[in-house]
Amino acid sequence: MKQNSVSFFYMVWAALIFQGVAAADHDGQKITAGWVENIILATGQVKLRAKLDTGAKTSSIHAENIEHYDVDGEPWVRFSLPLSFLKNAKQRHTIETPVVRTVLIKRHKLESMRRPVVQLAFCINAHFYEAEFTLADRSNYIYPVLLGRSFLADNIVVDAGTTHKKSKLIKRLDCTPELATDQGEN
Repeated sequence: MKQNSVSFFYMVWAALIFQGVAAADHDGQKITAGWVENIILATGQVKLRAKLDTGAKTSSIHAENIEHYDVDGEPWVRFSLPLSFLKNAKQRHTIETPVVRTVLIKRHKLESMRRPVVQLAFCINAHFYEAEFTLADRSNYIYPVLLGRSFLADNIVVDAGTTHKKSKLIKRLDCTPELATDQGEN
């Protein structure tokens, strides 16, 4: 009987602690999302599928035809985002944006390579975000966008048992910074 009382006490204690953690996440304006969600890029209002991956440190986006150039002495990049991920292989969306920094990617048994990092704005449901993305060839992956833990840590709790928890609410959404002031439902 004493053993059962102790076990019950620990279960109640753990439940209270868990409720406190969940409340802290809600107060911190984090949303809960599935491990796969649709996002809308603010540039061009392009809808893409994204994998929310807590095992990856950084975020990346598929990019083709990357061109580097300068605007007033500052590095910029132009790249194409093939919309084949959206069932239309012939269309492309071109993005031009400043380069935030360049990272050196070390690859096993291959030569290291430099990749540009850009800041892009996007929405998940009625939530507006900005994050840094490494431009990468993700053509061999299912999802053209990967959201890593450097972004997720402050913004999203990932429900690994769910996909499209927030995406199902997207019908026609204009992804604009105004969503940052009116975040909708969590």
